[in-house]
Amino acid sequence: MSASKTPQPVSVSNHELVCPICRNNLFYTRQAQLNTAVATFFNFDWANKSATCFVCSECTHISWFLGK
Repeated sequence: MSASKTPQPVSVSNHELVCPICRNNLFYTRQAQLNTAVATFFNFDWANKSATCFVCSECTHISWFLGK
């Protein structure tokens, strides 16, 4: 999933995502790498998992999801 330039509705496991803070239903999509101290110490940051992040277009609350 690539970063979205315009906010869009999001579905997670066949459920519409709604911001738990402001109840908005439009989000920007981003990817974030989940760095660990050990991997960083040995310069293996590339081996860390990544998460999909949905950023609320109203209050900027970030919801993180692992996996697909």
